[in-house]
Amino acid sequence: MQDLLFDFLSKYASLTEDEKNAILSLNIFHSIKKGTILLKEGQQSNNSYFVLKGCIRVYYIIDGEEKTTAFYTEMEALTPHCVINKTPSNYYISCIEDTILTISNSDMEKEVNSKFPKFETVCRKLSGELLAKQQINFDEFKTSSPEQRYLNLLQKRPDLIQRVPQHQLASFLGIKPQSLSRLRARILEKKEQKRIS
Repeated sequence: MQDLLFDFLSKYASLTEDEKNAILSLNIFHSIKKGTILLKEGQQSNNSYFVLKGCIRVYYIIDGEEKTTAFYTEMEALTPHCVINKTPSNYYISCIEDTILTISNSDMEKEVNSKFPKFETVCRKLSGELLAKQQINFDEFKTSSPEQRYLNLLQKRPDLIQRVPQHQLASFLGIKPQSLSRLRARILEKKEQKRIS
């Protein structure tokens, strides 16, 4: 698993053996079972997550109903808002597959950054990319219809269609599961008509 992480980091900076060993000494690799809740609403945390394998989901519970706002899969990082704001969390984070994560906290990050300033640069680049990506996703969500959102998902993250339960996918798209079934049927029908004509 460490090789996956080092390969990913090598896109941002080349690491020496000392730097790799410093990361390994932090004991950040964790295998977590499907269904495990990593963070609950109202809980305080200073953990950041990086998905090496698997899928985690962010969701709110509003009037007893789960509202999914994000999925994080391989090579994606998540630092919950509550870590940055030092406040209790407004949402839940759970594993929807057996997942291998790196879990770090601000103390670990400070320690590594002070020994190896290169990591701070890598973290800054990653944070900048993540922020830009989130802004694009948010804007796309706000300006598109449920059908466009689904088509975007098919284009950008087709793996989610297979990996995520339908009711969670529907919630993520901002629609009911029945609407998602109808939407899928409509898209298939259009494809079929195009194929025939």
